[in-house]
Amino acid sequence: MKKDGTSEPAKPRKMVNRNTCNPLSLWCWFLTGLWGCTQTTLAGPPFITDDPEPVEFQHWEYYLASQHTRTKDGWTGLPALIEINYGIISNTQVHLIAPLAYDTPNQGPTHLGYGDTEIGLKYRFIQETPERPQIGGFPLIEFPTGKTERNLGSGHIGTFLPLWLQKSWGQEDRKWTTYGGGGYHINPGANNRDWTFLGWVLQRQITDKVLLGGEVYYHTPTQFHEEDETAFNLATIIDLSALHHILLSAGRSMDGPTEFQAYVAYQLTFGP
Repeated sequence: MKKDGTSEPAKPRKMVNRNTCNPLSLWCWFLTGLWGCTQTTLAGPPFITDDPEPVEFQHWEYYLASQHTRTKDGWTGLPALIEINYGIISNTQVHLIAPLAYDTPNQGPTHLGYGDTEIGLKYRFIQETPERPQIGGFPLIEFPTGKTERNLGSGHIGTFLPLWLQKSWGQEDRKWTTYGGGGYHINPGANNRDWTFLGWVLQRQITDKVLLGGEVYYHTPTQFHEEDETAFNLATIIDLSALHHILLSAGRSMDGPTEFQAYVAYQLTFGP
């Protein structure tokens, strides 16, 4: 989720490739991404709300993404970010986001530079059955690597502590899935406020290659001069192959400052 309180998208956990990957090639992808690109998401692309399903053991997700938000004050966002998720052990993934951020106010200069870095650990502690949902936690820490004076970072270490639930039903190639939950964001700083996020998603696998869905989410103010926000996003995930995927979402506030928000990403998934 972004530092202005309007969240960023989440990630599709459903399409995991079974192909074998050369470890040297894997680290080349990782290092190239860290040098070549770089604000930060709270979520499970292309949604803001996340899910409890971690990347499978020894599998990888690699995103090249761009995310933008328009309010009455101007544009903010992440023209380029890299997100990397790895299934480090069963039911557990490690997570990294390295972002390039920008701020373009209606009045004043545009600023562009490296934003705040996010790391996290997702752990699923209850498995899904026909009768019960799967449940997991995904604590995130945001490090103040962006310049606050240029509105590219928060200036303080932030921590988000969420709990997510998910349930699916129907045939695999026409499956319905619903997930969501919420959490508490510890947001230190002179003008900042700790805030709460709640969100829910409903999505359906329309064909074996196309998923459509929508979400509604709410968060309390992130700063003392801000207001609550209730917003929605509509999204799609297109599987070009078992490895390559395109993610798109767009939406706006129903009650709040966001006039428009959009997210687009290329995702690479692979593993043994």
